[in-house]
Amino acid sequence: MNRPGRISVLVSVSVVCFGLAAGYLVWAKHSAAVGSVVEPTPGGSESTAQLDLGAALAQPHVVFRNAQPGAGFGMVAVSTLRAPDGPRAVGQQLCERTYATAGGGVCLAPKRGLVPTYALVSLNSRLQPVASSPLVGLPSRTRMSRDSSLVSTTTFVGGHSYGDGKFSTETIIRRDGVSLGNIENFTTTLPDGSKLTAVDRNFWGVTFAADDDTFYATAASGNTTWLVRGSLRAKTMTGLRTDAECPSLSPDGTKIAYKKRLGAKLGVWHLAVLDLKSGKETVLAEQRSVDDQMEWLDADHLLYQLPRDGAGSTSTDIWQVPADGTGQPSVFIEDASSPAVVRP
Repeated sequence: MNRPGRISVLVSVSVVCFGLAAGYLVWAKHSAAVGSVVEPTPGGSESTAQLDLGAALAQPHVVFRNAQPGAGFGMVAVSTLRAPDGPRAVGQQLCERTYATAGGGVCLAPKRGLVPTYALVSLNSRLQPVASSPLVGLPSRTRMSRDSSLVSTTTFVGGHSYGDGKFSTETIIRRDGVSLGNIENFTTTLPDGSKLTAVDRNFWGVTFAADDDTFYATAASGNTTWLVRGSLRAKTMTGLRTDAECPSLSPDGTKIAYKKRLGAKLGVWHLAVLDLKSGKETVLAEQRSVDDQMEWLDADHLLYQLPRDGAGSTSTDIWQVPADGTGQPSVFIEDASSPAVVRP
């Protein structure tokens, strides 16, 4: 398959499998530089209500990708946890995916040009860009460790030898800006004791533990996915169970939230939480298919993005749902995606 054909297949598969953010043409339409601060109103309109960025960052807040129509579309944004769907501060950095901690943040950012390219942009504690490095492929996922020292990125790439037309992921972990390499090259042991050496193996959706060594991720080969636990020092991963994708470790490190396949359908997922000590899996109350890596709002609730219902809608909203399987999902922030909860 020629290069244009491969890119076309990669894009279509990535949208189905991992919820790739808005495409390059949408970004270009909305890429005017902004520093505005706006308040969302029902239906996605804007007002001129102010939110001071510094004051917001000093208190518990959520960092996200702004999806309000207008000049600030696609920019990193902030609202307080006290009023998450209230006024928001919209910054000047374009993101396809974003994540943040109290020490700073990252954006998987598009770059101007006739052919879309992307970069990993490091943000300081005020969410201003301070460094940039090129990314290979199309952006999908990014996460940071609690102390900001570790950053993971997952992109879709082509050119692997196992067959044209198949998507492939490249998941790289960086420590203090220095690459530790593609985790595909780590030694992976599956739950049955065998080694995952298949040429079509893929890895994505990293989440970090507090010790800055342990991480969890998704491994895949063929139509099977595994939740794996890895060690950066040992460069190893161990399979824990099948049918678990895009893990997110709870703040206390005792639970893992992930999406699992709903029935036999490809590209349809349900949300679940695994208690790491007991091995008990709890399916959450969200009944719609969710293709996202969840974020823990607190010990009892999870956040995730969903496309907005309605004919012709191109926006996304951030939703929340209890982590114990009870209750009902509800909108957390309208016109937003890629949330990261920060408690300074």
